[in-house]
Amino acid sequence: MRVVIAVGGNAMTAADGSARPQDQQAAIEVAVEPIAELIRAGHQVVLTHGNGPQVGNLLVKNELAASVVPPVPLDWCGAQTQATVGLLILNALDRALAARDLPARTAVVVSRTEVAAEDPAFSSPSKPIGRYLSQAEAAVMIGHGQHWQDRGERGWRRVVASPEPLRCLDAPAVLVLLAAGFAVVCSGGGGIPVVADGSPGGHRGVEAVIDKDLTAALLATSLAADRLVIATDVEHAVLGWGTDNPVPLTGVEVGDLEALLAEGAFASGSMGPKVSAACRFARRSGKPAAITSLGAIAGALAGVAGTIVHPESS
Repeated sequence: MRVVIAVGGNAMTAADGSARPQDQQAAIEVAVEPIAELIRAGHQVVLTHGNGPQVGNLLVKNELAASVVPPVPLDWCGAQTQATVGLLILNALDRALAARDLPARTAVVVSRTEVAAEDPAFSSPSKPIGRYLSQAEAAVMIGHGQHWQDRGERGWRRVVASPEPLRCLDAPAVLVLLAAGFAVVCSGGGGIPVVADGSPGGHRGVEAVIDKDLTAALLATSLAADRLVIATDVEHAVLGWGTDNPVPLTGVEVGDLEALLAEGAFASGSMGPKVSAACRFARRSGKPAAITSLGAIAGALAGVAGTIVHPESS
């Protein structure tokens, strides 16, 4: 099968959230093991990943150096973290494949995701990113054109637009690599956000972040994937999370899951986007999606683990 796997950025840090280079490398060494097993089983694999902790580190550097050098924009941060995380994944995956006597054919594509310049998210930025600063520290960044909000006792925090992903511009390159036998890493962090600039085929980067799971659903559809797997730190999506009666979801039809999502059954900041992405892929492609833990991916592909989102029956 052709499988698109979305791995959260927090799966690439230490258990306590530490994002030192050695923490990220160690976490990625563990994360690629089930990926290598899928490749050994004969599946075509496309891996996309989060980059929240990695971009967070770059934002701190921007803030500390803002009085010396201008901060780099978010599209640059996205490109840098795609390349950095991609490098770590490729090196780790090459080693994991070699340990299984498999040829190492891996590639990373620094990837753009097109959004609409007129997306309403740009007129009212609301996605919080980075750390809290004092009013004086935030004023320096506001002077560089950034949007910051007063969040009370905790201080000021930057907010940016989170527009809808419309097109994975570099999906054709991924298809060529898949046809040549490569496992591919692409569209990290939801993709580098760009808008059409009015010139023939031209695009420019914008200050925004795109939900990585929604981009994963778009990417999987664009690549005609047989499965989308959203890998997280739990084996199932759960109804009543945090209550005395949690109910893990196993197999569920897309229409039923969409109804639960509309009712607010899943937290908007955690499981909600994952459920939305799984529904989008199942609805658009007519193929199953899964939400599960990294270690249960093989079982999810076999339909015996995780939350399996089925297309609507005819």
